[in-house]
Amino acid sequence: MSEVLFVEIYYFTFSILFPLYHFLLSMPAPSLFHEIAGLPTEQKNPETARIDVASVEEILRLINDNDTRVPLAVRAELPAITAAVECIVERFKRGGRLIYSGAGTSGRLGIVDASECPPTYGTPPEMVQALIAGGKEAVFQAQEGAEDKPEVGASDLAVLNVSANDVVCGIAASGRTPYVLGALQEAKHHGAATILVTTSTREKLAELGITADFLICPNVGPEVIMGSTRMKSGTAQKLVLNMLTTASMVRLGKTFGNVMIDLQMTNAKLVERAKRIVMDITGADYDEASRVLSLTDGHVKTALVMILGNYDIDTARKRLDAANGFVRLALEA
Repeated sequence: MSEVLFVEIYYFTFSILFPLYHFLLSMPAPSLFHEIAGLPTEQKNPETARIDVASVEEILRLINDNDTRVPLAVRAELPAITAAVECIVERFKRGGRLIYSGAGTSGRLGIVDASECPPTYGTPPEMVQALIAGGKEAVFQAQEGAEDKPEVGASDLAVLNVSANDVVCGIAASGRTPYVLGALQEAKHHGAATILVTTSTREKLAELGITADFLICPNVGPEVIMGSTRMKSGTAQKLVLNMLTTASMVRLGKTFGNVMIDLQMTNAKLVERAKRIVMDITGADYDEASRVLSLTDGHVKTALVMILGNYDIDTARKRLDAANGFVRLALEA
């Protein structure tokens, strides 16, 4: 081979073929293109087709009109949400956990819900947890590529030693986020119950072969801005997560009527709220509520049983233990 021909082949290989090869690798597979194009979350909204030439007030009305449909879409899923809550409560009673897994907006919503349970309901931090693709950095700055790795979703969940006592709830607007599906698959492997909260349809999930023990699929329709699932999809997800944990905590006896009674007095606002709760339920004045809460180290339930039942602190605690933490039952026993 002549030196000139060798140089030409070398040049052709490294300057043309290699770049072309890497370019082709970077292109999405046609099957993935069509899969994504067919998702409900990727459709155009005909109502907002001319939003770019609308006035500010018209833009806001379009957004608001679309948002009003979200609660109705969630209401249509109440049977599925009910079944999911009953499973969560049963697993909690077995000492299990609720673990969210999501990416982007979905992951952040899981973190918001999980992080609010300890101050609101006095739960240990590990009882409701959340995983997000890309880790802590993704909470504050988008780590979009992180969602494409199902093996990372699986390994993140594996670190938590998931078991058959747990419930793993995937949150994915499209229903197909690889990170979330990896976590759900890992959960199934260990016998954990699985939930998928998505604004895709059951038909589309079946077409893609995506399953979970409980599918919650509010149909919110196309987004105001095509594909911007932080909008209606995110709102629907937040409403569903509110329901999952709130209903579960009520069923665990963490409210008296509609008042939270297992809150942790971790800041000045919550200290005063705890006193007001004791005052409202028992009729005690501010000084008496403060005194009893001081005796119970801020444990509102014990304070309630002490005042309403006229019990000393040891008796109140024993009655609460016997009633599995339910104040009404502790007073009736």
